[in-house]
Amino acid sequence: MHCPKVFEEHRAEILLTLLQQYPLATVISHADAGLEVNLLPMLLQQRDGKAYLLGHMAKNNAQLQALAHSDEVLWLFQGPNAYVSPAWYPSKQEHGKVVPTWNYIMVEVRGKVRLFDDAEALLQVVQALTTEHELGRAQPWQVSDAPSAYITAQLRGIVGIEVEITSMRGKFKLSQNRSEEDQAGVCAGMAAEQPAHGMLAWMPTREAE
Repeated sequence: MHCPKVFEEHRAEILLTLLQQYPLATVISHADAGLEVNLLPMLLQQRDGKAYLLGHMAKNNAQLQALAHSDEVLWLFQGPNAYVSPAWYPSKQEHGKVVPTWNYIMVEVRGKVRLFDDAEALLQVVQALTTEHELGRAQPWQVSDAPSAYITAQLRGIVGIEVEITSMRGKFKLSQNRSEEDQAGVCAGMAAEQPAHGMLAWMPTREAE
């Protein structure tokens, strides 16, 4: 990942927050058949001083073979992203030497993969994922709402995935390479044109490098 120093983010608490808020991972692996890529929602868990990702994949997914035989797999998590208009920069009025760009947040995660197909363990993962994403709903759906025979059959078609995170690297491109005035202009412009954009929650609160 190309990442100029000004955009680097190494603080674990910030990176883990991103993983929790944007849990859909792009999973990239390599095997004899070549590169494989899929999107998987993953659940972050922390225990014994380590961080883990939990999820599942269909048994007929070709990427499972790559995951089973790879020492390390790459997981990419992307947060909000937004077009940045040069019209938002106050410096445009001063010298005009400005161009459009794109702001975004991403975290590169590497880790050791463990696959499992134990029915009880799979059920726990499915229940945990469901509980996490049903939070806040007036009437949250639960796995137990479906017929038990149906759930049992569904579990036979998936394989559980646990990733022990060994490293994380974040690229938070949030206009840090611009002056404070231009950064404020980006926030103001974005708030005026896209007031509900998720990027705004990250830019104003980000600590200075």
